[in-house]
Amino acid sequence: MNWRTDAPLVTLSDDATTEKNKRLWETEALGGLTEDNNPVPVPVVWLVFLTVITAFLVTAPLWGQRPTAALFQGYVDAMDSPEVLAAKSDKEAMEKIVAMNKGKNGGANDALLERHPVDMDYLRLIKSQVKELEAKGVHMHDYTVVGDKVVLANFEGNYRPDGTRIRQQPWWDKGYTIDVFYLSYFFIAVFIMIKRLPPTTWQPKHGAEH
Repeated sequence: MNWRTDAPLVTLSDDATTEKNKRLWETEALGGLTEDNNPVPVPVVWLVFLTVITAFLVTAPLWGQRPTAALFQGYVDAMDSPEVLAAKSDKEAMEKIVAMNKGKNGGANDALLERHPVDMDYLRLIKSQVKELEAKGVHMHDYTVVGDKVVLANFEGNYRPDGTRIRQQPWWDKGYTIDVFYLSYFFIAVFIMIKRLPPTTWQPKHGAEH
């Protein structure tokens, strides 16, 4: 199975491998099914790329976006407000908390809060941890909420003037980096698989005499 790279858009197989593949293609009955050696239609190729681009645009910036302590800080602070304490049920209390925080800080967190919905039980689990961080006066964006734990984020950015290190997820790493590698691997693998076949200028005769 030697390779050739002088014409990668035609085939990646040497002549001997190509002839072997042709013979196998002609002799394999495939249960009576036949398959021609046609190129992938151009509209299909464009449709695949359009699907990928659409997936990126629709999910931005959700992909890989990790919720921080700062994101839920307003929710936790609102838990002790008179309006929330007067609620007759957790559902009503949560509705009041969401309403109190909607549009806060110019609505900067509205989209992320919608994408990371929580309930009162969850807020009770992280409340003491968020309050403890508030008391310490730390940068709340440096802490990630993982399950019922609020932990220091595993990012290491530049240092602030006060000597603390920025531990925030950079704008270019919202899960896209991993996905780009995955998609590259997928498309390269599919390309190699297709181009190891005989060139599309050859068509099998499906058992007919050559």
